[in-house]
Amino acid sequence: MNDVVLAVSEAFGQVQAAVFEVVAPWLFELGLGHLLEDGYAATGWLMLGLVQIAVMLLVLAPLERWRPVEPVTDRATVRVDMVYTLIHRLGVFRLALFFALEPVFNHLFGLWRTAGGQTFHLDQLWPGVTDGALASFLIYLLVFDFLAYWIHRGQHGVRWWWQLHALHHAQRQMTMWSDNRNHFVDDIVIDVLLVLAAQLIGVGPQQFMVLIMLSQLSESLQHANLRLSFGRWGERLWVSPRFHRSHHSVADGHHNFGVLLPWWDMLFGTARFEGGFGPTGLPDQVTQQRDYGRGLWAQQWLGLKRLVGRG
Repeated sequence: MNDVVLAVSEAFGQVQAAVFEVVAPWLFELGLGHLLEDGYAATGWLMLGLVQIAVMLLVLAPLERWRPVEPVTDRATVRVDMVYTLIHRLGVFRLALFFALEPVFNHLFGLWRTAGGQTFHLDQLWPGVTDGALASFLIYLLVFDFLAYWIHRGQHGVRWWWQLHALHHAQRQMTMWSDNRNHFVDDIVIDVLLVLAAQLIGVGPQQFMVLIMLSQLSESLQHANLRLSFGRWGERLWVSPRFHRSHHSVADGHHNFGVLLPWWDMLFGTARFEGGFGPTGLPDQVTQQRDYGRGLWAQQWLGLKRLVGRG
């Protein structure tokens, strides 16, 4: 299995290098030659994003048509979710975040290393066992999923954070495009936490990209308008569309916080396996007709107003 992982990694690296040969001259033309290393990483994110979009269109879209939970009656709101997805999956948001925060990260990590701080390479904890490519990847997957579980609980439990995260739950027409329907400030907070964690425990750049891609593809499946359960045992091994739709329930969605693995919900008492395929959204959309915005910029603006207590 390690050989397969290494072969896939090498093949990806070769394609990325070929794509970068096209990108590099443009960086020099734009006077950005000093960002060659970062430009190389950006081509990797773009490639992974294109792979994700292809999987969504070729695999998830037919599944949604095969067994939809509900008919799509509000295509306008789905189109807005598609814009969010393209912004995030094709690296536009990450590129903007890079120019805004990369100098800050470099300064902070520079201070950390100057003060004697060391990166803890978690995959080297058990030499000979955890330093293989597959074992290393699985360790980091577990650690990041555990962190994501608590981040998700924070989004629901911390009042100011919920004012931002509520946008994600306000989608009444949930589809495979809904995963990236988030407030940009919320996304910034999450990305900062994940980047810090990756730096502190020694996740390699390629490992980090693959972890993010796997998580995003799984979350696209979870949000899909798809009547699918993984069965009694499968539901307890990986988060399914049914398990996650229960989290988005308009009646009560404060459970099932797991991102990839339902194990953390089971361990900390937040799992609910008896939920079905009911309507999604927020209670105040039904009882108070509260407006969370139709277009992307309206949604972002209303989220900021909620954050300061004026929405």
